[in-house]
Amino acid sequence: MARIVLISCVKKKIKHEAKAKDLYCSPLFKLSWEYAQTLNPDKIFILSAKYYLLDPEKVVEPYNKTLNEMSAEERMEWGTEVLRQLSKEANLQNDKFIILAGERYLEPIRDKIVQKEEPLKGLPIGKRISRLKKLIKARS
Repeated sequence: MARIVLISCVKKKIKHEAKAKDLYCSPLFKLSWEYAQTLNPDKIFILSAKYYLLDPEKVVEPYNKTLNEMSAEERMEWGTEVLRQLSKEANLQNDKFIILAGERYLEPIRDKIVQKEEPLKGLPIGKRISRLKKLIKARS
């Protein structure tokens, strides 16, 4: 069983192409990335509104797209593609997923991922940041 962390993309990005892990520059993303690394997972992926399932090392261009601006049908289509890509990288039934993503990013994929932890579930952004700081501190 592999341990896989999923982190959602954020609006705040640098203005030039970069590795995905360096493209997103908000405090929420940076703390999510830091916490993910403390877990020593087998893999980390970024859930991207534009690129779907994104390898953190892949170089990508900045973009201006969010699931918050998509219709419910578009979000479900996005989720179908994420699950298709994720199923090539992981076992959706047996692998353990730690999900650091907002509800919009999780809703279209939640039911197909069997073993999951959602340490930020239901928290608004400010409280997610606070929770991540506490989780990081507890692991150091």
